[in-house]
Formats: sequence, structure tokens, C-alpha cells
Amino acid sequence: MSDPVPARPTGGDLIYRQRRPVRLWHWINALSVIVMLMSGLMIFNAHPQLYWGQYGANHETPWLAIGSTGASGFLRIGAVTVPTTGVLGISHGVALAFPPLLTIPSGYDLAAARQWHFAFAWLLVIPGLLFWLWGLASRHFQHDLAPTPAELHPRHLWQDITDHARLRFHTGEAARRYNILQKLSYIGIIFGLLPAMVLTGLTMSPGMDAAWPWLLDVFGGRQSARSIHFICAALIVGFIVVHLLMVLLAGPFNELRSMITGWYRLPQEKAR
Repeated sequence: MSDPVPARPTGGDLIYRQRRPVRLWHWINALSVIVMLMSGLMIFNAHPQLYWGQYGANHETPWLAIGSTGASGFLRIGAVTVPTTGVLGISHGVALAFPPLLTIPSGYDLAAARQWHFAFAWLLVIPGLLFWLWGLASRHFQHDLAPTPAELHPRHLWQDITDHARLRFHTGEAARRYNILQKLSYIGIIFGLLPAMVLTGLTMSPGMDAAWPWLLDVFGGRQSARSIHFICAALIVGFIVVHLLMVLLAGPFNELRSMITGWYRLPQEKAR
């Protein structure tokens, strides 16, 4: 007798997983975010201190500072100081908060960094707004990213966290859809961190403050907006690192093919 036909796919099927607008926005966003992060680090090098409040230097105490004393680099957060010689503050004998390898341009040039930053801000904002409109009109956000009540149950959330910690990724039919951790991460990026980055960036512009003075009230002053801008950027870097790690562990060829062509092969379920 032949083996019984499984009630649902167990993996190996090639499915169309990523629609073209998702793939296009993904790569445009990846390029713009990377350039803006690197040019933003050069801008930060011009004054490597962060404050809460309105005025900054000579008025408030920085809650974060990256600098150097002699030949030693340091990172100071509140009252805690961490030596960072060779990484931050001092790198290869150059006294910069972030080393040239991480900045655009690589040599100290505040004016050029601002040009890079503002040019790619348009590449971040305009495609982002179009993606929002498409996601709402096509119900991509509602169908693919909105968590279900069952997924938000603490037991389900904890199970997904422990599965990922043990590198037990979804297989078979379960891999057809985003898992709850992916959904929450993408929602946080699309509707949280990226909009916050844009709005705090606008708040740091005197021209925008004159046109939209309410931005200063929302973020508690220009220096607070700069701090929030930096924190959001750091969280985005953390997301990118985890995202790339998950791609490598889950199978880079299959994941990249999905984001380039849209086609994804469902991983085979393991025999029980």
C-alpha cells in the first residue's frame, strides 16, 4: 500500500511569498537606511554628545558622550564610563566618536555628510509613504502583518521566543506566513521607528520648527529630539543585525530568493 497523502503540505513546495511592492520597498529602504545611518554617524561626530531638553551644550549635562582623553577613547552613559580605545573615541590614532569605516564620507566632512543624509531622506520618505498607501489599499498590513489574538497570547509568544532561541524555525505550512515575532518587529519598524526617525529629524530643523512648532512640544525640545533620533537609529541597527543573523541561520539562499524573485521554498517538516 502507498503512504497516505498528508492532510497539509509538509514542506518542499515552492510558493510565491513576497509580492513585488514588498520586495521593491525592502531593497530601497535597505539602501536608504544604510546610507542615512552611516552619514548620520558622521554628523554625530561633529558633536558626539546627547542631551535631554532644549538647549544642549553649556545648559544641560549630556546623558551620552563619546570622546577621548589623550590617547584613550571612552563611551559615557550617565555616570558610567566604558573604555573604548580602538573602537569609539579613538580609532587608529584618529580622534573621532565613530571611526571612518562606519561613516559617509569616510573623512571628516560635516557638509558632505548632511548632503548625503538629506538626499537619501527623500529616498526613505517618499517610497515609505507609497508603501504605506499600497499596504493599506491592498490590505497587506491587515492580512500579513496584523497579529491574531491567538498569536498575542503570552503562551504563544513565549513558545515562539524559545523556538527561535533554540533555532527551531517554522517549517511546512507554518512557514508560509510571518511568525508573531516577525509581525511585531515589522510593525514596530514600519509604524514606529521609521516614522519617529523622520519626525525627530524634522524637529531638528529650525525651518520646520517655524512651520510646525508643535514638533518641539511633542518631542520636548530639539535636543531631546536628537536623542530620540539617535536611540531610534540604534534600535534599527539592532534590528538589522538580528534580521541578518536570522536570514543566515534560516537559509540565506532561500530567504534571498524570496526577497529578490518572490518565490520561497517551504522548509521540510522534520520527521517525528
